[in-house]
Amino acid sequence: MDNSPVPAKVNEKGNVLSSREIEGMIADGQFIIIIDSKVLRLDSWVKLHPGGVLAIKHMVGRDATDEVSALHSYKARQAMDAFQIGSVGGRWANFVPPIQGGRFRHYNRSDNEDPDDSSSEISNELSSRPPSPAFDIDERELGLRRRKSSSTISSVLSSIPPPDPSSGPRLCVLDARTQQEITFDKVNYPPLDAKHQDNITQKYRALNKRIQKEGLYNCNYYAYAVEAFRYSILFALFIFCLRRSWFWLAGLFLGCFWHQLVFTAHDAGHMGITHDFQIDTCIGILIADFLGGLSLGWWKRSHNVHHIMTNSPEHDPDIELMPFFALSHRFFSSLYSTYYDRIMEYDAVARCVVKYQKYLYYPILLFGRFNLYFLSWEHILLGLGPRKGRAVQWHRWLELAGQVFFWAWFGYGVCYLSIPTWHDRIAFVLISHMVTAPLHVQITLSHYAMSTADLGVHESFAQKMLRTTMDVDCPTWLDFFHGGLQFQAVHHLYPRIPRHNLRKTQHLVKEFCEDVQIPYAVFTFIDGNRMVLGKLGDIAKQAKILGECQNACASHGK
Repeated sequence: MDNSPVPAKVNEKGNVLSSREIEGMIADGQFIIIIDSKVLRLDSWVKLHPGGVLAIKHMVGRDATDEVSALHSYKARQAMDAFQIGSVGGRWANFVPPIQGGRFRHYNRSDNEDPDDSSSEISNELSSRPPSPAFDIDERELGLRRRKSSSTISSVLSSIPPPDPSSGPRLCVLDARTQQEITFDKVNYPPLDAKHQDNITQKYRALNKRIQKEGLYNCNYYAYAVEAFRYSILFALFIFCLRRSWFWLAGLFLGCFWHQLVFTAHDAGHMGITHDFQIDTCIGILIADFLGGLSLGWWKRSHNVHHIMTNSPEHDPDIELMPFFALSHRFFSSLYSTYYDRIMEYDAVARCVVKYQKYLYYPILLFGRFNLYFLSWEHILLGLGPRKGRAVQWHRWLELAGQVFFWAWFGYGVCYLSIPTWHDRIAFVLISHMVTAPLHVQITLSHYAMSTADLGVHESFAQKMLRTTMDVDCPTWLDFFHGGLQFQAVHHLYPRIPRHNLRKTQHLVKEFCEDVQIPYAVFTFIDGNRMVLGKLGDIAKQAKILGECQNACASHGK
């Protein structure tokens, strides 16, 4: 049976649709996105999308040209034209997607429309959500000069006027802090008006063409041969030590093996090896599931959302770590997670743990791999990935086979049969898993210290990625240890570039940032860790202050 989605009719492609008409379609529950001024209706494709439903839902009503181009191959982008139902005239002004709280009006042909509605910079955003004093800031009232200096956040925030008490009860202490962070980013990054953001977008796309011309999308297979040799040595050392009953040392080498493997699985998940969806997916499943016990499908579902909603407390699963960590004061309000479809309660456990998160950061990351096992099995058993479509319908079963194979060789063959005592088994498991902790530090390092503020739907993709992501500076000989994750800012701009070419791409990105006046964040590994600990400590202090205020109010009966 052919499960291919039904494309739109060809004769609909010439339609020029207004913003008001598109709003009505979204109000009717249709999945509408804009790519290169083309209006695509993805109703029949959304459940089949290999990257998951949520990635599409976060783009509904938005110009998704850069997000789609960054994460999809040219072949995939061409196939999307089959879903075109029309086009837009002029510059598209983004809606706030329904999953993010956008509200939409149904459309009647008798509605009076503004002839310039399709190019209105403000109308779309205001029609899809009510104004908020914490998010809609009149920059003219701030009287602040935009600057690209090394000013600290405290010095900038101190010059921002306090919130107006007459704004209403919603503008509480947390709202005021949110407003301050948004203002700080607006001061230090280019304005959000169409002129500046379009300039950034045009130069970002021009840089992508230059990267293609210089061959930086071409994979260096010799580098992967070296990688495979390194993996083989680590695995051989693990087997050697295991047979000599040096169980603790065996756990060390197995952990190093897993640590290195993840980098190639990450490349495969982004189609950065062969650039073929099926081949790279199979490579990724072989490495992640069969050898590492982790689900590539879970990773793709989570990671794709992370790449388009980076550092958004309500939407990015990579920073939704309650009750263990709060990366923003906004988590104190018990935010609703659109990824996990639940409220992240700031409960008694969270209030206790968050106060000490600076000191718990490294200890908790030591056990991070155990949580990944749970998330992987949850994804596979509950069928959270696409269940239909010729491209992905068999991936779930291949992953399930991979999980069975992993626990057969690791759980039964190694832990049970090869290690005689429970004392050695527990030590082996803990050591092998804790050795992978630097990987979790690397993953979190590039985002935890960066902004979590939401500047709205009119911020360009390139600016958002650079505002929420930083690179880690390290010598070339240490690239094998970081596995390309030290170039996260570059990677977030161009996820499909093979990691062995990221260092070459970095100097081009730096030139781009200087040209468009976007601060490029790059720190050493040590300084980056200090920034993360500083951010965690700052949020912990806010948690303590909030707790003291709540206790004081409770004692006075307020």
